[in-house]
Amino acid sequence: MRWRGRRQSSNVEDRRGQSAGYSAAGAGGMMLLRFLPALLRSKTGRTVLIVAVVAVVGARLLGIDLLPMLLGTGVAPTTTSSSRELTQAEQDRVDFVSVVLAETEDTWHGIFADLGGRYREPTLVLFSDRVNSACGMASSAVGPFYCPGDQQVYLDLAFFRELKDRFGAPGDFAQAYVVAHEVGHHVQTLMGISDQVRQAGQGQSKARINALSVRQELQADCFAGLWAHAASEGQILEAGDLEEALNAAAAIGDDRLQRQAGGAVVPDSFTHGSSEQRVSWFRRGYESGDIRQCDTFSEVNP
Repeated sequence: MRWRGRRQSSNVEDRRGQSAGYSAAGAGGMMLLRFLPALLRSKTGRTVLIVAVVAVVGARLLGIDLLPMLLGTGVAPTTTSSSRELTQAEQDRVDFVSVVLAETEDTWHGIFADLGGRYREPTLVLFSDRVNSACGMASSAVGPFYCPGDQQVYLDLAFFRELKDRFGAPGDFAQAYVVAHEVGHHVQTLMGISDQVRQAGQGQSKARINALSVRQELQADCFAGLWAHAASEGQILEAGDLEEALNAAAAIGDDRLQRQAGGAVVPDSFTHGSSEQRVSWFRRGYESGDIRQCDTFSEVNP
């Protein structure tokens, strides 16, 4: 990718070198547990607990997890900052991600304007080891993720090394695909698609919920392809870049991951789609440059 010297997004928050600690929220959660028996013995206490449960469940349906705040495992952490200076290689990765995010901003501002809407830019949070979000606490093991509760993308840059060494998908455009995919989930939130998926899955079987998840993930792949289409028009791509993205999409297909884990391939358990599906939908977005071609939910066999 020809990314050096291009505009960097101002929507990158670097939380590396920080660790979540015991907080006032945690103290409140411990106090709540301590006095729980007394609350249950009184009518007023039981009413308070019922209201709290309803609030937690209602917030969860909106993609916000209030339990970490109540129990002290999430919001309002204390932090300890590291004074270590970044190496040049580390700074390059931060600059690279900032450029990719800026390019997605330009792409989606244009698409939303064409649709008569206005794009709200997400924040990309860099972290190491673990991080607190409106969706609760997450470790690096979950990989990059998007939280609709705070409309932020979370990324541990160590995942890029894992993408290369574990999944066999090296290259900067493979890394850019990962960022663009998570931004695709932000677009789904802005367009109301994420809420529709959650509502459609309520009361459904596990297999049905997984199928809806696959369609949502494949659409995010197609949205990443839309960004790649715009990037190609902006003269960012170099020879081999498209192949890097396609290789990354294939490398994290559910069927390939299940084979690597030594188990049988079980399509009903897929949550992101097969390698073939992920490649196909990314390519569709890339080749068409048309958001109308990314309707994975109307496809009989996406």
